[in-house]
Amino acid sequence: MSTEPAISDSIDEAAETVGSVWPIHSFVTANPLSGFEDEPFAEAVPRAADRLGGRGYPSPETFRAALDDGRIDRGLLDAELAERGYERDPGALLERMAAAEEDGDAADDPTPGPTERADRVLTKWLSAFLDEGQAEWSMPNAEDGFYDAFRSVAAHDDRIPDGVATDLPASPIEAIESVLEPCPEGRWSAVFEAQFAALPGWTGLIKRRVDDGGAWQSARPITLEGYVAVRLALLDAFGVDVTDVSDADDAGPEAADELADAFLSAWEASYRGELVDRVAAEGEARAEASEARADGGDSARPAAQLVFCIDTRSEVIRRHVEATGDYETHGYAGFFGVPMEYRGYDSDVSVDACPPIVDAQHRVSEAPTDDDARGVRDRWGALREAAGEVVETLKSNPATAFSFVEGAGSGYGVALAARTLVPDRVSDLLDAAGDSVPDDHEFCEPDLHRHERSDDGLPVGLTREERVEYAATAFELMGWEAFGRLVVFTGHAAETANNPYGSSLDCGACAGNPGGPNARVLAAICNDPEVRDGLRERGHDVPDDTVFLAAEHNTTTDEIELYDGGVPDSHADDLARLRADLETARETAAAERVGTLTGDGPTSRGDSAAAREAERRAGDWAETRPEWGLAGNAGFVIGPRELTSGLDLDGRAFLHSYDWTTDPDGEALEAILAGPMVVTQWINAQYYFSTVDNAAYGSGSKVTHNPVGNVGVYQGNGGDLMTGLPLQSVMAAADEPYHQPLRLSTVVHAPVDRVTEVLADNEAVAGLLDNDWLSLTVVDPTRDHRAFRYEAELEWTPLAESERTEPPSETATAPTAADD
Repeated sequence: MSTEPAISDSIDEAAETVGSVWPIHSFVTANPLSGFEDEPFAEAVPRAADRLGGRGYPSPETFRAALDDGRIDRGLLDAELAERGYERDPGALLERMAAAEEDGDAADDPTPGPTERADRVLTKWLSAFLDEGQAEWSMPNAEDGFYDAFRSVAAHDDRIPDGVATDLPASPIEAIESVLEPCPEGRWSAVFEAQFAALPGWTGLIKRRVDDGGAWQSARPITLEGYVAVRLALLDAFGVDVTDVSDADDAGPEAADELADAFLSAWEASYRGELVDRVAAEGEARAEASEARADGGDSARPAAQLVFCIDTRSEVIRRHVEATGDYETHGYAGFFGVPMEYRGYDSDVSVDACPPIVDAQHRVSEAPTDDDARGVRDRWGALREAAGEVVETLKSNPATAFSFVEGAGSGYGVALAARTLVPDRVSDLLDAAGDSVPDDHEFCEPDLHRHERSDDGLPVGLTREERVEYAATAFELMGWEAFGRLVVFTGHAAETANNPYGSSLDCGACAGNPGGPNARVLAAICNDPEVRDGLRERGHDVPDDTVFLAAEHNTTTDEIELYDGGVPDSHADDLARLRADLETARETAAAERVGTLTGDGPTSRGDSAAAREAERRAGDWAETRPEWGLAGNAGFVIGPRELTSGLDLDGRAFLHSYDWTTDPDGEALEAILAGPMVVTQWINAQYYFSTVDNAAYGSGSKVTHNPVGNVGVYQGNGGDLMTGLPLQSVMAAADEPYHQPLRLSTVVHAPVDRVTEVLADNEAVAGLLDNDWLSLTVVDPTRDHRAFRYEAELEWTPLAESERTEPPSETATAPTAADD
């Protein structure tokens, strides 16, 4: 009887414990412990530590610093400790926690052995096979798949023990059966889980390649079965007993973990309490202001409305834009609701331009509209491509690398010195040269009309009905009922030099790609007369003088580039005023950002000087920290902008616009909780774990990164792919976190019973909350803006005016029934 189905099922089940890893060129932040999200956080962390070797809580030193700085409220901490049966002084408990960690470290055995030798062989061939265009020489027979390709080269690798090449069966399942013959079937899952967890970086990349498909998987197919077969065969050949694995299913939290959980919960409650108090207070003030406006008539239209990504970096620039004039800003997921693959004008491939939890439904390409600009782009593009290929070939070829630098002479040396010593001036020169070459948006428009299906079956373009649906959904999710003369959909991207992790600073909602193309697509949709007619049928009466345009926010320099080629002359004055105000906002926002990077504070230097420093960081190829990215993220506010427009949230909160009064059936809220909230939880978890254990869940220092295969980085010259964020993305110094490692605190402005109904229909989202991977607090506008914290099983606890005080005993737990 064939065991193939049982082996395949066990492999699929075991692989779930390792999170997917995206290639470095399209880095997507994701929870490295996503395979454990069906378990309570406090139980998942020790089990993951047993399998993956990483810590799951901040260090005692991090907790001590937060306590000393007042970020952990001592009253809340005392309550959390007492609930777990601890009454000792917090300082003494932190010392106890530190002592337990030292004992655990002393028990580790760093001695290399046969497993490490097998890993070196395996990862060498994985890097060759999974390469995405960096290697000069391809792995032989890669088109046959990883298992068969490895069989073909094994005889020629003298580091592989004799017999492996000749003993490997024709199929990977047979190879697995051979190694596992003495192992009971009940232990197979544990064996597979241990093998996947041994190299979680490579495993996660293989999982992503298999799930995603695409051109590389088609050209060089790899399967989980093929990977496991090769790994087991190598381990067996090196004399490793693969059946000798521990089962972590029964691992529970130790005392040190229980203490850490208390400190973490108190820290999160301290942050959450302040955030909830501020949102609730603003909600009450907004309600009073709305009544006053209703008595005095409608207010004037804003000078412009700008829609930014919900990204935490948008919170900073939005404050500064609003401070320059009568502008409204709104938050919406940065792919702007259009799940698509995007292909630039001169690109050979399409890229995902939607969140990883969403499958692309359309392929959108750039269509040239200006032949003159197109000709300039083609000439410069061909020249640049040819020069780039020559330089890359010369530099990467071992036979010519040294002669290339020597032959280039003083000119190349001067260029290197300039890039090192005056990067801002080099950046200016490159920008000036780039200005002579038109960008896609200057001579192309996104081709939105439906065409034939692509080779892989993905529809090309969108139907009229689909275009109307995406526009209407955007307005409904944000609760829009009024429109200004200019509406700007603003995507975002980062600018950085010599940075393998550059895509981690781009738009996560666009799968680690710039968000400008997505903004252009939605703007083009909303300007379409056919779409306008369809929107009116849906109840969205967009004024005839409303013009939609796109823009892209450079999060490193805070420059906002307007894509305004289609704006009519009738709106020239509006556009000129907006452009001038955006430049002012850029300078003041840059002063704030640069202050957090240098420690000088936001008012320590002139605005123009701060902008120049931001530009220097963007163009300096030696700068390991061009910007902080989403470091510091801790909160997610879902509600009208009026709840947060008067607040400085320090670039720590995701902001999604939502108006419960325009969403009577809760469909918009459901889309936000099941979509953007889940994505922000992934981002938050990536930053959390990259901070608490950068060696296991991050990627270590950029200084010692070794890029491999255009898919990832090593620390050193081999081993496992690093899976998370670099140390410089989350740490102010090697032992000083900049990112405060807290689980996400979501605050929703809506009736609590409506939120309950949404959660009741979304088991996966409710499961994340029930298992404490994030928290949810509702500020209910129908109950005098009282706050309710989600506990578990669709039950809520009413909070007093501040979470820092004990709620009345008679309201310890509340059902969701309305009390009005």
